[in-house]
Amino acid sequence: MTAADPQDKYYAGIRMIRYDLVKELVLALVAVSVLVMGLSVVLSSPDDPAVTIQTWATKAPVDFVTTATSELSGQSGTAQYGPPYNNTADAAQAVGPIEPQTWAGVGIPIDPAQDFVLRPLGFAAVGNPTLTTALATYGAAGADQQQTWLTNYTTALADATVADNQVTVASGDYGPVPDLMTGLLGLARTGALDGLLLNSGNLYQTDFTRPLLFMGDGEYLSGLAADQHLTGDQWGMMNETGQYPGQTWLWLFSFWYQIPPFNTAANTDLLVIILMIALTALLALVPFIPILRDIPRWIPVYRLIWRRYYRDR
Repeated sequence: MTAADPQDKYYAGIRMIRYDLVKELVLALVAVSVLVMGLSVVLSSPDDPAVTIQTWATKAPVDFVTTATSELSGQSGTAQYGPPYNNTADAAQAVGPIEPQTWAGVGIPIDPAQDFVLRPLGFAAVGNPTLTTALATYGAAGADQQQTWLTNYTTALADATVADNQVTVASGDYGPVPDLMTGLLGLARTGALDGLLLNSGNLYQTDFTRPLLFMGDGEYLSGLAADQHLTGDQWGMMNETGQYPGQTWLWLFSFWYQIPPFNTAANTDLLVIILMIALTALLALVPFIPILRDIPRWIPVYRLIWRRYYRDR
């Protein structure tokens, strides 16, 4: 009796065919690769270049100057955001006594006027008498005078034109503001402003908070989002090149922003976060909640999935 005899007896009467696992694995790999490559050609995501302040200042100079003016006057979204960027009164989102923004405090202090406009212009003013004089004049003026200049200039920007790569407005009482904006626009167009806003004093400059906030205060970035149908009125996901798995896990968060009352509430972010915490806790506690944990027994979907097992039983 050979060692193979017990196996032959055990499998007696059972029809068998030769099976090459390696061959099947290779064929499956080739088939899937061809399918993935074909679908990537037909259904690929757009590989758009990164948006920078330099791009913004070049393609939409009026919007750039208008946004920079709002940063300088303290009227931008960032200037009025509140924690974690500044201590703007009544800016933090709250649900009753729940006010985590205030609890956490200002963890990333940002002064838009200084960080986005005046400090970068201070670097650019070296060797530039016009810009140096403009900064000195603006700094020496009182707060009321500064706001008057900025308000007048902001109003004039509604009818601004672009000529010879410069933003031009009608004559008015703007003080040194036009010279400041001309200097900042030139700084942005060279790409230097991108670098200055990234400068954190560390060896590796990887904190994009300031440039993103600055661009987010303007209309150019939101216009690009609208062109890509990313504003919420259409559903879909777009993944950046080289970033896996991308934003797909955010779909449940973004879903709530599209429906009432979340799509109109002033404290939407906090409402969505609280809701997601509650849903996550509910999911984790399902085995301990008497009625909820009994639903699978009342609606036995599992018997359809494992129907062969239960049929044999």
